[in-house]
Amino acid sequence: MVTVGQSREDLVGGLERLHGPVTVVRRCTELPELLAACQSGLARAAVVAEGSEGLTSSLVDRLSAVGVAIVALTDNADEAARLRAIGVASALTGVESAALSDRIAEAVSQLSGSGLRTAPRSSPADPGDALKPVPVEPPPGPGEPGPGRIIAVWGPAGAPGRTTLAANMAGELAVDGKGVVLVDADSYGASIAAVLGLLDESAGLAQACRLADQGLLDREALEKIAAPVATKSGTFRVLTGITRADRWTELRASALALVLNRAREIAEVVVVDAGFCLEADEELSFDTMAPRRNAATLRSLELADTVYAVGAADPVGVPRLVRGLTELEEAVPGVSPIVVMNRVRASSVGRGPERQLRDAWERYGPASELKGFLPHDAAAADAALLGGSLLLEAAPDSALRHAIRELVCAPAQQKRKSSVFSSTARRRVKD
Repeated sequence: MVTVGQSREDLVGGLERLHGPVTVVRRCTELPELLAACQSGLARAAVVAEGSEGLTSSLVDRLSAVGVAIVALTDNADEAARLRAIGVASALTGVESAALSDRIAEAVSQLSGSGLRTAPRSSPADPGDALKPVPVEPPPGPGEPGPGRIIAVWGPAGAPGRTTLAANMAGELAVDGKGVVLVDADSYGASIAAVLGLLDESAGLAQACRLADQGLLDREALEKIAAPVATKSGTFRVLTGITRADRWTELRASALALVLNRAREIAEVVVVDAGFCLEADEELSFDTMAPRRNAATLRSLELADTVYAVGAADPVGVPRLVRGLTELEEAVPGVSPIVVMNRVRASSVGRGPERQLRDAWERYGPASELKGFLPHDAAAADAALLGGSLLLEAAPDSALRHAIRELVCAPAQQKRKSSVFSSTARRRVKD
């Protein structure tokens, strides 16, 4: 292990006299020095004797990635709770050497899953053997996922309609009485705020990630940051995206994971508008621990219970979606996306566009089944965008609104073979 801070001589000396599984290999004066020592493979554990306030979720994530567990010493109960929230084990500053040794071994065991067991003491003559360990309950890990489920809406480059689908999904779920949080995690072109007509430039998701990184994001804090959006039939909360593309570094993977798991606790459904790019861009850098531009998209897809992959139904959008789904499978192995074609129209596909798309998909498409079709309804989409509202308010009877509602609120209806166009025609006849 390595230590940071002006740790007491008896603390380090006591650990060394135990002749147990813990060996102190370096004492560091500040966190950057500790981080460099750990990334060099020097140790498997770090003890922060002073300055635990500087520990963040991102730093813990970087150390965990190189197999280093962290134990911080603090007598402050609030600080200990904050440390537990970001995955750091804690102990009292006056902890005896034997108890600290056990805590270090336990933290390493939990991180590696190796079931490391504490080695026996050297002999009764060893002064360390006579120390009375203070019984301490093992700290819980980072917050477990709440009961809510995460829906991620993803699509390839070219504006296939990710934001429109995600925002209207959130609205339709809210109409059904569900608690919903809509998250704009697009690190390239966040636009949820503009689509909903929100003038707040506070970048709610960045605020939440900042608090989560510090271990300070609780339910109350998240509810304050997530702006409520009221419609005629329901209300949902929104974490708006970053206001400039160069702020992508604020959306770190570890912090975003904490935000999404906390959002599960306050909502039944968390809808994430993910970015398009799936490139593992850290491979392009010599520093593989550097922040990743696409971390927000990749982590959202990894944590999602359901992924909707949306593509534009035209000769350019379909090939893009096919290639994108292959990249999605490589980036997030095991994902089974619900594939949706947007802006379906005869003018770009031919007569019987839904049938044409199904036939082409069966012949040339990937293994993922084509399950949804959203008709091209420019008038309804433009009316909603102009008014900064959702389709359920701007065009409640539009074919596009009904198709999105059937997609997210009545998945059983997706199995029927009838076209969205024929169902729209039936509604018109009834009207």
